[in-house]
Amino acid sequence: MLIYQPTHGYRYNSDSIFLYQFIASFNPKGTLLDVGCGVGVISLLLSRDFRLETTIIDKQQKMIDYARQNFAIHSTNVDIIRNDFVEHDFDRAFDFIVSNPPFYHSSVTQTNIEPINTARYAHHLPLEAFIFKAKALLKPKGWFIFCYDAKQIDTVLFYLKQAKINPVEIEFVHSKIDRESKLVLIAARLNSASMTKIRPPLIVFDDESNYLPRAKKAFERANTHTIRGDFE
Repeated sequence: MLIYQPTHGYRYNSDSIFLYQFIASFNPKGTLLDVGCGVGVISLLLSRDFRLETTIIDKQQKMIDYARQNFAIHSTNVDIIRNDFVEHDFDRAFDFIVSNPPFYHSSVTQTNIEPINTARYAHHLPLEAFIFKAKALLKPKGWFIFCYDAKQIDTVLFYLKQAKINPVEIEFVHSKIDRESKLVLIAARLNSASMTKIRPPLIVFDDESNYLPRAKKAFERANTHTIRGDFE
């Protein structure tokens, strides 16, 4: 699948591919909202693989322009919203809300490049507001599936529990087996009473920095081909 990305600025990476594979394991159907969609890679891949009514939202016009282009070249229907997720007044609820949100803590050293800063740092989409807005937009038993900074898992789980969006399955991603996790994938469901399942960790590379089978399978399933280019 061909994906256009900016020559400079924020571009999707392996986090989005691993999140796509994680979401796909839940066989999404019905209405789907991709929050902070960027160039649209996650929702476009899911729309390719599943029967979905897809809506995307991003606050950056440049990202919306790329996402619109990417959906158009694949003749895939999508509703597009350029706005802040927390502030937007939606007119429908969703079966699935998915997101690779900005999650780097504001205390870390930040880039001054505005599009990258907006895409990476959590103050652009505060966690508590993000989770409670998602709750308001989920259908009964709706799914909220997203990735986040693994070091902030305690805070993520705290707000999910407060919002009564039960974390059903969690998977930690490690670059290598002896490295600490920097990314966690979370599938939560509104009003679910299920106990939380911790999946086996996703280890990306072996000792020689070759992709391990599960990581390699994610890229093969996504089958994306990136073109970097700028357009008006």
